[in-house]
Amino acid sequence: MKASFSGEVATYYARHRRGYRPEVLDALVGAFGLSAEDRVVDLGCGTGQLSLPLAVRVGAVIGVDPEPDMLALARQAALDAATVNTTWLLGTDSDLPALGRLLGERTIGALTAAVAIHFMDRDALFRAARPLLRPGGGIAVVTNGAPLWLQDADWSEALRECLERLLGHPVTAACQTDEAGRLRNQDALVRAGYRYAETSVQYDAPLTVDDMVGGVFSALSADRLPSTQGRVTFAAEVRDALGGRDEVTERIRVWLQFGTPD
Repeated sequence: MKASFSGEVATYYARHRRGYRPEVLDALVGAFGLSAEDRVVDLGCGTGQLSLPLAVRVGAVIGVDPEPDMLALARQAALDAATVNTTWLLGTDSDLPALGRLLGERTIGALTAAVAIHFMDRDALFRAARPLLRPGGGIAVVTNGAPLWLQDADWSEALRECLERLLGHPVTAACQTDEAGRLRNQDALVRAGYRYAETSVQYDAPLTVDDMVGGVFSALSADRLPSTQGRVTFAAEVRDALGGRDEVTERIRVWLQFGTPD
């Protein structure tokens, strides 16, 4: 993983990235029989979108991220929610062996990795996780829908055109949320000796222009953010491209890919 979500980008991430529906948590908990007796490591936790709702279902969640600003916002969100069973650690996927020596073997119910998986060395990570997992536990890679600018909808096409004008080049990055990215996860899990399974949760949800624009800014590095006036102008351009609409309907498909050690 690499630290690039600092400062205002982290704030946009906390405010505008979508969270996880209860059905997603149900699938994750059910896959490994997670309970109040379990600890979960959420790797690349960001500002806690998955860590915090998961903490309600298990004994403790250890959120790990390489960006201090993201962790600070995650910790504040936990305090605001009076969540007392989360711990936030500065680190990357390469730090998992050291974390494992602290926790001990067979001591966690699951290791989760969501949208940050494309920054990680999957093969090394999945091998390193095996000794930590209790019997019946496993790895869950959670892909929380397609990027806002690559969805099969007229509003997404309009957003992409505005974004390409802003950046000055075509925007095609899927952040490995596509079928090819999921296949890379599957292949790496199988190579590391895990039994593979997958499921998905699909739903429609309202998406405001503010969240659409904020979601775009949350995916830019801090040095690529437009000026304050530039952000206002970009938001106005998106609204104009959407015919003045302030809200659209987003169709979201969340993929959960599970690996259980043989």
